[in-house]
Amino acid sequence: GATGDYLERAQEMARYKVDVLAIDSAHGHTTRVLDAARQVKSKLPEVDLLVGNVGTFDGACATIKAGADAVKVGIGPGSICTTRIVTGAGVPQIYAIAEAARAAKDSGVPIIADGGIKYSGDIAKAIAAGASSVMIGSLFAGVDESPGETILYQGRSFKAYRGMGSLAAMAQGSSERYFQGGDDDFASAASDMLESNGDQNRLAKLVPEGIEGRVPYRGPLANMVLQLVGGVRSGMGYVGCSTIPELQQKARFVRISGAGLRESHVHDVIITREAPNYRLE
Repeated sequence: GATGDYLERAQEMARYKVDVLAIDSAHGHTTRVLDAARQVKSKLPEVDLLVGNVGTFDGACATIKAGADAVKVGIGPGSICTTRIVTGAGVPQIYAIAEAARAAKDSGVPIIADGGIKYSGDIAKAIAAGASSVMIGSLFAGVDESPGETILYQGRSFKAYRGMGSLAAMAQGSSERYFQGGDDDFASAASDMLESNGDQNRLAKLVPEGIEGRVPYRGPLANMVLQLVGGVRSGMGYVGCSTIPELQQKARFVRISGAGLRESHVHDVIITREAPNYRLE
């Protein structure tokens, strides 16, 4: 985050030759985050700096101007994120990616699409819209290597999964990502109106922007990555591209209806054996 001793922590990590430093916030287009980016970049110009999250052209421009070497894009697209519903803020992820890519076009700063990936085709679409890479949460949350607890429910295996904006995660330190952890935040101001009475009152003052849940168990990570990479390769083949720059140049997007979306999925049959790369919820 961009609070407290962030600069000291960044300098300490730089001493250990980290590859990249990240200033990660639910809302990266703020004075606090931009000031932090300038401070870190001025003190540690030799270390690549990732700044996010943003969801607009102006937000991407501001983070790049502040010194970001990469911009993380996404306001509320994650499967366990409730930001758009709780706050009313956010835009569809494909739009956010395209706007950020437009802002970064002349600078060459890479765009990282954070969230909203449900199928391998979503990766292909994100890259086609201008992303250099994607961040994936829920798909990887179900693999063997993920830290979530394995749960047996109605004869099927699942793994526990929670968002950084969930109440449990915020109580354990992620609240600053949502500007609810510092002395000058809304949460602290609200505390003046309530009597402190232990952890329950402290939790009651937090405003979560995510949930806790479970995702289907998916086996080894290597198998999942194989399916995702294969889907992206096939998508590029359909467009007639052999490279990512070529995909971003040739790809075209069209608006479809609800009926078109239904037609795109498996329909009018009962699935008797699940494919390793497709689930219909």
